[in-house]
Amino acid sequence: MVQDHIRKNLDILFVGFNPSLLSGETGHHFASPNNRFWKILFEAGITPRKYSPKEDVLLPELGLGITNIVARPTKAADEITREEYIEGREILREKIRVNHPRIVCYVGKGVYQEFSRKKSLPWGVQEESVVPGTIDFVAPSSSGLVRMKMSEIVEIYKELPALREQYKK
Repeated sequence: MVQDHIRKNLDILFVGFNPSLLSGETGHHFASPNNRFWKILFEAGITPRKYSPKEDVLLPELGLGITNIVARPTKAADEITREEYIEGREILREKIRVNHPRIVCYVGKGVYQEFSRKKSLPWGVQEESVVPGTIDFVAPSSSGLVRMKMSEIVEIYKELPALREQYKK
């Protein structure tokens, strides 16, 4: 089981599809060596150094949190059932409503498409948030399977520190 790392009034809550099998085994988010999540956060200036998956518990100290739309670990996101998404949407909506993060960053367009039920959407800040009072931000997946260049992915994530500062005031 992979625990959420959430507390009230976080600056940014990161939301993934669901844990990988390795994350399920280790109990840590984005544990696969092929996943670039931790590297992206550092290179985009979101964390002061490159954290390891074992340090995911430290994120709330930085004003950051992490969860998934579905809790069950799978080899691939296409193994998630329609029922799991329906239940996961409700659970995630409640986590956001109760904890009120300033920004919710969806790690992958597909994650946000499942949550928002919208098909066409841009990278970055969305026009309307699913849960009022937060900013929905869509970023590329950090999976090693994503075909975008790492530099392009990091550029999108680099919008988050400025957005974070803008809404801290």
